[in-house]
Amino acid sequence: MSAVAVTEFATPYYLIDESRLKHNLEIIQRVREQSGAKSVLALKCFSTWCVFELMRQYLDGTTSSSLYEAQLGYEEFGGETHAYSVGFSRADILAVREFADKLIFNSISQFQHFQADVTGLNIGLRVNPGISYSNFDLADPARRYSRLGVSDRAALAEVAPMLKGLMFHFNCENPDVENIRAALATIRREYGELLHRMDWISLGGGLSFTQTGYPLNTFCDLLREFSQAFAIQIYLEPGEAAITQSTELVTSVLDVVHNEIDIAIIDASLEAHMLDHLIYRTTPRLNHPASGEHRMMIAGRTCLAGDVFGDFQLAAPLQIGDEVRIADAGGYTMVKVNWFNGVAMPAIVVRRLDGRLECVRTFGYNDFKRSLS
Repeated sequence: MSAVAVTEFATPYYLIDESRLKHNLEIIQRVREQSGAKSVLALKCFSTWCVFELMRQYLDGTTSSSLYEAQLGYEEFGGETHAYSVGFSRADILAVREFADKLIFNSISQFQHFQADVTGLNIGLRVNPGISYSNFDLADPARRYSRLGVSDRAALAEVAPMLKGLMFHFNCENPDVENIRAALATIRREYGELLHRMDWISLGGGLSFTQTGYPLNTFCDLLREFSQAFAIQIYLEPGEAAITQSTELVTSVLDVVHNEIDIAIIDASLEAHMLDHLIYRTTPRLNHPASGEHRMMIAGRTCLAGDVFGDFQLAAPLQIGDEVRIADAGGYTMVKVNWFNGVAMPAIVVRRLDGRLECVRTFGYNDFKRSLS
């Protein structure tokens, strides 16, 4: 990837701040050292590889949800490459077996179907323990009729001799260490016999242990004690925890219209550039402008009527040309960017640790054209 140093660039762009990123990574490193648990970056959350050089210094590798993610982790991140998918094709298996350190199946049927193709590899299986933490049914791995992981413990026990590890991914933005304590107790009780036969266990992602005030000592004690009880290597899969609060979407106001309230239209789109908020019907925070008493809606530039970032109270009314910085635009955001309405895709800018700004990627009409045919 070539990089061009710049001092000014046009909006919209994602701005990744390596200093903020490093803050999260240092917490992950502390957990690694204090608990003995290894951490692999969840590429489904964040795959922007222009900052992998920094991230690989604090993480043990990557975990993926598809062949392409696995290949990206292997080529650009290094370390351990964990390959998981809800559904592998045989072409996927033949490709990923060439470089994956751990290959994790979602179901017993997939494992049995491809067993001959993965002989001798470090194989894991995803387990649905029937417990979860999520504020959204859409993201709840243990929701009713969930297809994510094996729930039949008897069937799991039958294939256990052919496995090296188990993955329990059952959290989504869980900030409650006592909930994690209870969950580990459940896993110990229900799956302890199997865990004694495994080399490793993944607890997945969705654990918000890099947030301010999180009881890290308690968390590390829980992980270390669990690992020692089963003589097993624990893996965590931080995604959001690794990059939270590190990235902004920087935009400019294109127009201001009035329909009962003032509405600022910016040169970005919730639908195209922060799709996760539209899916979950959540409202992003603003890093700029400051809050105050002036009510103003901020909306995107696509034709979708609901392309609205939110209704905000600002220190002053927005004017055409004003800058709007939308907070926390890294996790599950950049990976979902799309070309809806043919709206220009945001550039990717990085503020390096030394304060230098680099525009590492821009997108133009030819990128839009090539994405379709």
